[in-house]
Amino acid sequence: MTAVIEARGLRKSYGSNRALDDVTFSVAPGRIVGMIGANGAGKTTALKAILGLTSFQGDLTVLGRNPRTQRDELMRDVCFVADVAVLSRWMKVGQALDFVAGVHPRFNRERAEEFLRKTDLKMNSRVRELSRGMVTQLHLALILAIDARLLVLDEPTLGLDLLYRRQFYDTLLNDYFDKERTILLTTHQVEEIEHLLTDVLFLRQGRVMLAAPVETLAEEYVQLTVGPDEAAAARALRPFYEREIFGRVVMFFDGQSPQTLEQLGDVRTPSIADLFVAKMQAA
Repeated sequence: MTAVIEARGLRKSYGSNRALDDVTFSVAPGRIVGMIGANGAGKTTALKAILGLTSFQGDLTVLGRNPRTQRDELMRDVCFVADVAVLSRWMKVGQALDFVAGVHPRFNRERAEEFLRKTDLKMNSRVRELSRGMVTQLHLALILAIDARLLVLDEPTLGLDLLYRRQFYDTLLNDYFDKERTILLTTHQVEEIEHLLTDVLFLRQGRVMLAAPVETLAEEYVQLTVGPDEAAAARALRPFYEREIFGRVVMFFDGQSPQTLEQLGDVRTPSIADLFVAKMQAA
């Protein structure tokens, strides 16, 4: 199966700062991939490379194309959405549809209008007159109407409250995603979207710390919670990270048998958010 994104040894520097440091990963078709990292981890630079918006060293193909030399052709099959606050405030709803129809060949205006008819948005309303929730609905209308093979979302719900963040992702998953499409997204609200993800990609200071399908994490990583009396025995099994919570010690293991750990305390598969913190703190 041909990968949607194939990156090998990507490198990018801004002066003395190495934004991407030998980044290698692959994204298969029909996956929802969370690119997760702290500020300055290299997420935005990686997305810019994928979208052909920055120079870089290394090998990269997106949908079988070179984003450096075939960007115009590539963007016919890609939809990119950043923070939902990027729409010009003077723009009317109808003008937003006109603009996207003019720049994206795979935009279906009828589908966008069909979605908007289910909302309270009016075609002559200006963005500055809309609530954040309404702006979210307008973005969703634009996204759902683009028949893209790859959807790239960079912090798409930044600044929205929980209700509208949940609405955004639920609508995206139920009305847009299918096995023919691939979604790559970055977010700081990991806990809210980890149930959507099929794959994770952890970045730290420009390097890949973890790239794996979500379903394999339970096979590799174990979280153990023990009391003070069992802590020494658990440490002898060499956890790669630990922290103390309310007098108990939470430890994270890589490749350790759950059956062995069960004799010492409570065992579970770590959440993506907890595993991310453990990986970043242990590095």
